[in-house]
Amino acid sequence: MGSTVFDSGLFRDMFGTSEMRAIFADDGLVGRYIEAEVALARAQARIGVVPKAAAEAIAAAARSIQIDFEKLRRETEIVGYPILPLVHQLAEAAGEAGRFVHWGATTQDIMDTANVLQIRAALQVVARDLREVRDILAVMAHKYRNTPMAGRTHLQQALPVTFGYKAAVWLSSIDRHIERVDQALPRILVGEFSGAAGTLASVGDGGLEMQKLFCEELGLHQPSITWHVARDGIAESVTLLGLITGTLGKIATDVMLMSASEFGEVSEPFVHGRGASSTMPQKRNPISSELMLAAAKSVRQHVAAMLDGMIHDFERATGPWHLEWVSLPESFLLTAASLANAKFMLAGLVVHEHRMLQNLDLTRGLIVAEAVMMAAAPKLGRQRAHDVVYDACRRVIEGGGQLADILAGVPEITEALGGEDMIRRHCDPANYLGLCGPMVDRVLQISAAGAR
Repeated sequence: MGSTVFDSGLFRDMFGTSEMRAIFADDGLVGRYIEAEVALARAQARIGVVPKAAAEAIAAAARSIQIDFEKLRRETEIVGYPILPLVHQLAEAAGEAGRFVHWGATTQDIMDTANVLQIRAALQVVARDLREVRDILAVMAHKYRNTPMAGRTHLQQALPVTFGYKAAVWLSSIDRHIERVDQALPRILVGEFSGAAGTLASVGDGGLEMQKLFCEELGLHQPSITWHVARDGIAESVTLLGLITGTLGKIATDVMLMSASEFGEVSEPFVHGRGASSTMPQKRNPISSELMLAAAKSVRQHVAAMLDGMIHDFERATGPWHLEWVSLPESFLLTAASLANAKFMLAGLVVHEHRMLQNLDLTRGLIVAEAVMMAAAPKLGRQRAHDVVYDACRRVIEGGGQLADILAGVPEITEALGGEDMIRRHCDPANYLGLCGPMVDRVLQISAAGAR
């Protein structure tokens, strides 16, 4: 049985996905170690440092080797790192060619490169899921472009907006994250082969060419210089996940609040039993949003750890590197789970337009007080219009009634706006949506261009 949410049979699919687990599982990681060792042998064979037949034998052994994981675990606990024990197994499987395995490399070269290979695969999953979330939100923004609802600031009704506008704000963040992933790849997907102190002293003058070919074999960028203790690329990958899950957490928070009984404006997709309470039959808790928020809070802690872990001592660190072994896989698992929940929740989100309209009337017209003020300002002056409308608002708050009815009894406002019908027109929230529609259109246009 698992001991954490990531390997628990109960919780693992709530805090990760099988696809992402496969990327960061032990056999996946060891496979990346072996992939790096084979690439190194092939690169060295291309410049004659290792016999071509030896490189082919190492590659063949890598394809057929059956890793003794129990032995690897025991020896890793003794050594402190898995590469030396793994090299022993691979070298033995390669026979005579085994003496050329790991030629000139150091443990961190292989581990760093393997992590970058994992990150590449993981970011492909993240980028795909982000694009799927983008498509869902684009449909939502278009569909609800003109659906009015209360816009809220400081948890109080402020001005009318549309639900499409809200979805477009979410969408704009997702579009930027897709762009960030693309822009970050050249900085993150960098191979590492530099030797014990990063100087390539073990392979001599041809070291940089060997490094270049090694990176080519793996489809990675060649570093400008050793990055054993320059961890910004790895830290950037987790920081990027912090931004992505932060946006998903914001979306989740909006959905959770809008799902509250007092708002009732949206509901998560109905699945029999999902979000049920053990004692209250009526409950339909927003489980997907809750998991998205939990992921955001957890990943940002890993971001802090990774930034802390950038501070390495001298040419090889004594401890900070190990933080990555914890934070890197967990951050990707949490992000994958959050994206999976976002896709499910947003694709099936139930939008209660009638409740949005009802909620717009909760303040009895106060939500459009600014509309009346701005319409009267050309005749009365802004400050006088503010004072008159402010007084009317106080009467609504203290004595009840509708703002439009009270304003209709104020000759100054009636004259400034041109009659009672115009007062009621300005008090209709649907007539004070600002540029919500054009803003939605603009986001959709930019998003569609980015998708091409």
